[in-house]
Amino acid sequence: MKVLIRAVESIIKAIVPNYELIEFRNQFTLVVPIENLLDIMYELRDNPETSFDMLVDITAIDWLDKKQNRFEVVYFLWSNRNKVRLRVKVSLPDNERPVCPSVVEVWESANWYERETYDMYGIIFEGHPDLRRFYMPEDYFDPETGEPYFPLRKDFPLMGIPGSLPLPPYPERDGEIK
Repeated sequence: MKVLIRAVESIIKAIVPNYELIEFRNQFTLVVPIENLLDIMYELRDNPETSFDMLVDITAIDWLDKKQNRFEVVYFLWSNRNKVRLRVKVSLPDNERPVCPSVVEVWESANWYERETYDMYGIIFEGHPDLRRFYMPEDYFDPETGEPYFPLRKDFPLMGIPGSLPLPPYPERDGEIK
């Protein structure tokens, strides 16, 4: 594993000098600048030394009021050849309208993961072929302001938005369903 991580470091150094490699409990996270994300992802996938051929998941972190850049996008990669995981993080500079390059052209599975992350956090994946809501209805927005709701953002109300979505019947409260 350490040999592979050294290979990852040498590959990344050739693309971008300002990166960070974090190890915690024998798990590795690579923090890279957003401008170099696609080049790095292609290299991690295509280089025979690393061969991260599988994108396992994409998610986001909302650091509301804790960091200067509110949102980070996290990519979970797996190498079938080396049997190793790697996380890649990018920080998004715009807190009001977070935008990140799409990696669908690198891994086709990113299509669903990016849509899910967009739906829950409101992160726009530039270049995505069909970026639309995944779980929430297309009209899930504040009727007064017209701003869309994103349920996993830290500023979303903990109890949800009253009346925004119809809830299923609750027989214990409402009586028998007819």
